[in-house]
Amino acid sequence: QVQLVESGGGLVQPGGSLRLSCEASGITFSWYHMRWYRNFPGKEREQVAEIGSDRNFTTYLDSVKGRFTIARDNAKNTVYLQMNSLKYEDTGRYVCNAGRSATSYEYWGHGTQVTVSS
Repeated sequence: QVQLVESGGGLVQPGGSLRLSCEASGITFSWYHMRWYRNFPGKEREQVAEIGSDRNFTTYLDSVKGRFTIARDNAKNTVYLQMNSLKYEDTGRYVCNAGRSATSYEYWGHGTQVTVSS
């Protein structure tokens, strides 16, 4: 059974930082592209960041470039999202995704809530 379990969300003030984690089980983690998405009521889901299966590439949503960093530890089956200089508009439910290729999105986690508020 495949599971993606996110953690690390919470309430943070503008300008603050959080590090999200997504631990995978039930898959050969190193084979998968890993992505972070965020959802917010009334807005379309956004892909925030992606990292290739062998770390050969990373991509970011324009609005988070220079502030967020995606990384993976294949030995721990975990992908991270370091979020710095957080803004109100970064609020949302951050969900982890694993895909066997650059165009597949087989597995989803349940997400972790990030709220940026003063």
